[in-house]
Amino acid sequence: MSNEPITLTAGDAEATVMPGNGGRIGGLRVGGTELLRQGERYGCFPMVPWCGRIREGRFRDGAVVHRMPLNSPPHAIHGTARDAAWRTARATADEAVLTYDLTDPWPYSGRVTQVIALTGDALTLTMSVETYESSFPAQIGWHPWFNRTLDGTGVEIAFDPAWQEERGDDHLPTGNRIDPKPGPWDDCFGMPDGVDVTLTWPERLELKVTSREEWVVVYDEQEAAVCVEPQTGPPDGLNTLPRLVTPLEPLEATTTWRWTRL
Repeated sequence: MSNEPITLTAGDAEATVMPGNGGRIGGLRVGGTELLRQGERYGCFPMVPWCGRIREGRFRDGAVVHRMPLNSPPHAIHGTARDAAWRTARATADEAVLTYDLTDPWPYSGRVTQVIALTGDALTLTMSVETYESSFPAQIGWHPWFNRTLDGTGVEIAFDPAWQEERGDDHLPTGNRIDPKPGPWDDCFGMPDGVDVTLTWPERLELKVTSREEWVVVYDEQEAAVCVEPQTGPPDGLNTLPRLVTPLEPLEATTTWRWTRL
């Protein structure tokens, strides 16, 4: 199948999926209201095979040090798949399945599969990384740009993390866990019972971002958008908390965005 944009519909919800543009969700409209920022940095893109920054673009796998392109100098950020064309494996009225084969500059072969499923009140994103050859460390996450305001109403962010990863001057976790600080944030938080963040646009819409994962980056330093990014490990996690993809054990993660009209 081609990598042309796909429109999913369920009830009064409509999602645009863009296989040819990094496998991203280009937009999500509920009752005609766009929830995701449009423009230069828009929608929601998958972060894979790593999330956030890798320190100086270097990570170690056993005795071998690999170097990724420094696309956010002095670091490498947000994986390689968001810059690639994905393939549409299957599409129905309310679900799309996309695949992406890992390739240069990532040093390992593997396949990423993303399932985007829409219902009348939720969008569920599921991603897996598989290898048929050597094992390798990887991460999965999503980076949505939610509109800060809906029809002039500003968003409120509510969540109760167990800790915040202390952030160094280089924007990477220092390894210390601290009590959560008030925003604005560009920070990683730990939620051991699973990610659970509520965005509320008073009298308009409530949207809950949930995931079984325990890591979430919240970024609200921008005027136009807020980002709630569930992920399988912290920034620089390929070095500090590697999760191995093996031929017997893929890496899998899911996040659901569920909304309620207010």
